[in-house]
Amino acid sequence: MAVLVTGGAGYIGSHTAVALHEAGRRGVILDDLSNASRAAVDAVRGLTTPDLAFVEGDAADVGLVGEAIDRYEVDEVVHFAASKSVAESVELPLAYFRNNLGSLLGVLAAMEDRGIRRLVFSSSCTVYGEPDVVPVTEASPIGAVNPYGWTKLHGEQVLDAVAAAGGLDVMLLRYFNPIGAHPSGVIGEDPTGIPTNLAALLMQVALGRRDRLQVFGGDYGTVDGSAVRDYLHVVDLAEAHLAALDALTTRTGATAVNLGTGRGHTVLELVRLAEEVVGHPIAHEVVARRPGDAGRIWADPSLATEVLGWTAERDLRTMLEDHWRWCESHPDGFADARTDPPRAPRLGGAPGS
Repeated sequence: MAVLVTGGAGYIGSHTAVALHEAGRRGVILDDLSNASRAAVDAVRGLTTPDLAFVEGDAADVGLVGEAIDRYEVDEVVHFAASKSVAESVELPLAYFRNNLGSLLGVLAAMEDRGIRRLVFSSSCTVYGEPDVVPVTEASPIGAVNPYGWTKLHGEQVLDAVAAAGGLDVMLLRYFNPIGAHPSGVIGEDPTGIPTNLAALLMQVALGRRDRLQVFGGDYGTVDGSAVRDYLHVVDLAEAHLAALDALTTRTGATAVNLGTGRGHTVLELVRLAEEVVGHPIAHEVVARRPGDAGRIWADPSLATEVLGWTAERDLRTMLEDHWRWCESHPDGFADARTDPPRAPRLGGAPGS
């Protein structure tokens, strides 16, 4: 049987597809390539197997998802497919609700039609809003403060309800701040347009693609005034999804789990360490706070250790070194593939056995 990875050509999805292969599991990537590249699929195939299955299309398309499940004998799903920019969600809230909740509902409908019960859901620490107490535990108050966070919170509520009705076993993985790249430098974060993730922007400035980094907020109640985040290596994060799939073989219902290192770093601390890694100063300026951002948030990951048997292993320097390796070897990301004309949804790759 196989694991369907929706949004599998994206940043976290591609690393998870590689981790699945390394663990001896058969993955199937589904992605509409609206915020990813066909070259990412080829890169994943280079790290795994040339016939890794790829389905091009929208996860909201119940028929397409169902066809992929049937053809590739899928019995588990890891659902990433969603738009993910906090700032963009503030500008385009309706688009975020339509895409993020629509894709989830499409996947759930296809799963229900075929009696598939096990799902790992890509959630976010944004469901905690602006926490009064850190570190954040799974029992901390819920209250998203931006449309992106609301889509994750409402997605969790949908999944809670379906699980309570007996139709689903699901892990709700609340990520903190993924950065880094596969240590090979073959795959990494490749945002379209202007990046909204800090590490991607930071590395583009380091490469000379952008003039300077804007640090949003210098008046938070932190050691240097910049916001505090819990940065997590994307490979550690990918491995957590495998642990979640394993846990679902014995755990029923819906379980929310924080994924982080348990340590917060300020934005300016990240900048200073990145300068050491790249070997030169990185131009930056502190500007006004960004709407919808929390001032400080980091995880208590103890439940992840208890339930998943998982602990983040890679430190911040390793995250930045791996991210820089990817950026140096792919200064324009997968830009060449983005010149391809749009294609109709299709199935690709050969079914595994």
